[in-house]
Amino acid sequence: MPHLLLKDLPRYECLLEAAKEFPDLDPSAAEAFLHLLRTGDEAFGVTERHFAAHHISQGRFGVLMLLWRGAQPRSAGNAQPPGCGPRTPAELADAAGVTRATMTGLIDTLERDGFVKREPDPSDRRMLLVQLTAKAENFLRAFMPGHFRSVAAVMDTLSETERKTLVRLLVKIQRQVSALKAEDPSAEGTAAR
Repeated sequence: MPHLLLKDLPRYECLLEAAKEFPDLDPSAAEAFLHLLRTGDEAFGVTERHFAAHHISQGRFGVLMLLWRGAQPRSAGNAQPPGCGPRTPAELADAAGVTRATMTGLIDTLERDGFVKREPDPSDRRMLLVQLTAKAENFLRAFMPGHFRSVAAVMDTLSETERKTLVRLLVKIQRQVSALKAEDPSAEGTAAR
């Protein structure tokens, strides 16, 4: 479901008119924000269709990707960096930015479908570790080339320089959102989906 429930975005002139009634409305900020939401929804839709065609959700794919790095062979003589290898459900929830209950649901469905397995932690038998199965690794090797082609197709309209500029601008917005969330304690927990 899209986050922006508007088929047609308001024209800038309409935002200027609305600003006369609502002085806190910054027309250029509203226009940029609405286009950011629309673009996010449209880009999300491209990947969502690809996920649906392969019977997987964004959330389940995210868990698989969090575990994927740890499934890759270590290079000779190098230990894996922190966060690699099997992880606890709590670590996965923190890394994904979701509640532990949400992560448990994602892990349950992935385990039911044979993509992950839970095993006792050898160093602390009270803890469970989640790791990819061979089925998940095979799925990801087959799925990811098409996924990456979809992402590249969306971004193909921008030059390398434009992409770098876009990333810098989006990071600035992300930092601002983080700062605003830190100032507003009531915003805590609303991002867990």
